[in-house]
Amino acid sequence: MVDGEPLVILVLALAPGIFWAWYFYHRDKFEPEPAALIVKIFLLGVLVTFPVAFVEGFFGLFIVSPLIMGVVIAPIVEESGKFAVVRRFAYRDTEFDEPMDGIVYAAAAALGLASIENVLYVFLAYATSPSLALGTIVVRAIFSVPGHALFSGVWGYALGRAKFAAPEQRSGIVLRGLALAMVLHGIFNFLLFSAEIVAYAMAVFILILIPGLWILANRNIRDALDYERR
Repeated sequence: MVDGEPLVILVLALAPGIFWAWYFYHRDKFEPEPAALIVKIFLLGVLVTFPVAFVEGFFGLFIVSPLIMGVVIAPIVEESGKFAVVRRFAYRDTEFDEPMDGIVYAAAAALGLASIENVLYVFLAYATSPSLALGTIVVRAIFSVPGHALFSGVWGYALGRAKFAAPEQRSGIVLRGLALAMVLHGIFNFLLFSAEIVAYAMAVFILILIPGLWILANRNIRDALDYERR
């Protein structure tokens, strides 16, 4: 082991989450949120990883199937945890004053959780070899880390819309957004599981799901920014 190598690996493992948080923060062109609040939500996303892991571990005591854990339990628990952070610590803030804010705060919370998850996967790979760790960093920086922001951006957009909708419509808007995020997260995980068995699953993942998630995210961002222009 080279002196200082683990520290370099740690920095590289954290870098994608910070980069993507910066990216989504700067998509809010008209009235960017206070950087301090974004950092706070990001760090709360880091902290929520621990109760999320505890709940997933609890379910893991009763569910032996990795497929069910990855495709059903993990999406429900993780999206609920990220949503709870934004709903509790950002939604009521006076700075949450436009639909785009829901996407930005959702991405920040999601990328906090994704950063810790990334560190875990990268160091598991590093235990095998530094080259495997570097490969893991590259692949996850492109797919898994931004994937968390893309899933959560769905319910973030819904939360932003709901805040400015009629009171009787808010719960339905939020629940639909949260459910869609969980489903997309589950499909993402399912294709990754299936790729080890069915070759075309990876093609569907790369050629259909990932572009589809970005198209949906960009459409939601565009709609949210259009609302700000009114």
